[in-house]
Amino acid sequence: MSIPNEYIAKTEDVAEQVIKRGKNVLPTVARLCLIATFFEDGLRMYFQWNEQREYMDMSWGCGKFLATVFVLVNLLGQLGGCGMVMARFKVDIAVGLLFFIVVLQTVAYSILWDFQFLLRNFALIGALLLVLAEARIEGRSLFAGVPSMGDNKPKNFMQLAGRILLAFMFITLIRFELSVWQVIQDIIGSILMVLVVLGYKTKLSALILVALLTILNLYHNAWWTIPSYKPLRDFLKYDFFQTLSVIGGLLMIVSLGPGGVSMDEHKKKW
Repeated sequence: MSIPNEYIAKTEDVAEQVIKRGKNVLPTVARLCLIATFFEDGLRMYFQWNEQREYMDMSWGCGKFLATVFVLVNLLGQLGGCGMVMARFKVDIAVGLLFFIVVLQTVAYSILWDFQFLLRNFALIGALLLVLAEARIEGRSLFAGVPSMGDNKPKNFMQLAGRILLAFMFITLIRFELSVWQVIQDIIGSILMVLVVLGYKTKLSALILVALLTILNLYHNAWWTIPSYKPLRDFLKYDFFQTLSVIGGLLMIVSLGPGGVSMDEHKKKW
């Protein structure tokens, strides 16, 4: 048992070195990845203005005016929210705005009845909670040296909820195929995701998951290889940017750590 433990310890040391070297850019990269799906969808609303309006009018029979309002709210809400998150301006309002967009699209596009898309939207909400948790940590850091009145419990529970909701994205990637590689991929990914949810060896597990999801995303969702006239291109593009946002959430966990409600945190008290 000493060999695996020694190997894990060395791997953790390597991960810590990677995190330390990238600590100045890691939060920014995490935010960029996290807002990717919202930014891409906001641009889609602009470039496919007429198509989106017609789709909403045909689906709901709401008329041109309400269809236009829907597209405009999605366009301005997503691009505005992304800009605010990157500028770190009123992050709580920005997260609330993007959360509203997720809920609005869940209803408008009937995602409630599509289990896979619903789970992915839950994962997006988890990523947004981690952005909010980071903003609370930054807010507290502005008062460095001022005595704290105990743990920031809302922030800790946001990090816990964010970790749990991010797991839903990986559930949608599990494929029940009778191939050795797929079985290994499902087992390794599931173990790592459970470790992230529990908050055990969190930074290492999240970092490995980032690498795994990046490889799978580039392999399965290579939308740029599909001609623009094929509908498959839009589906793969949607999946690609949603997965990228979850990767951003995992990078946020790597940057922030698991929070107070985690096994890693409790181990420090043992």
